[in-house]
Amino acid sequence: MKIITRADIAVIARNIKAAGKTIVFTNGCFDILHAGHVRYLAAARALGDCLIVGLNSDQSVRKLKGPARPVNCQEDRAEVLAALAAVDYVVIFQETTAENIVTEIKPDIYAKGGDYTIEKLPESKIVAAQGGRTVLVPEVPGRSSSNIISRMNDHNGTEK
Repeated sequence: MKIITRADIAVIARNIKAAGKTIVFTNGCFDILHAGHVRYLAAARALGDCLIVGLNSDQSVRKLKGPARPVNCQEDRAEVLAALAAVDYVVIFQETTAENIVTEIKPDIYAKGGDYTIEKLPESKIVAAQGGRTVLVPEVPGRSSSNIISRMNDHNGTEK
């Protein structure tokens, strides 16, 4: 099973590292999956041997994006992510940042989208302290869940 509990992910990560494999970790809301997500996750997976995706829980998405989000519940978002070939494991976390789960997983590489900077990612300091590195994957311009929702709201039933 690709969807792993928070309690099990650290053990799985240790076993992967013990086998000499490189762990890439990324995280996000992944609310409405789109081509930008798919390309980003494929690029992140190409950085190592195993891609673990930390998925923000419904509660943390509401804190980050507002009360109307997420559009899709965490179980559905996890299932869709797990169906992607690039994704090895999905783990849901409750916090608004991935600092705690990064500490637990100890990834070799922490991947985030190019719309971030390493300096503004608190997780990057943790990864560096654990001997890893942060890689910013170029974003796909114009592709975001927020843009999709905005376009849907703009059409407001006027689409033919």
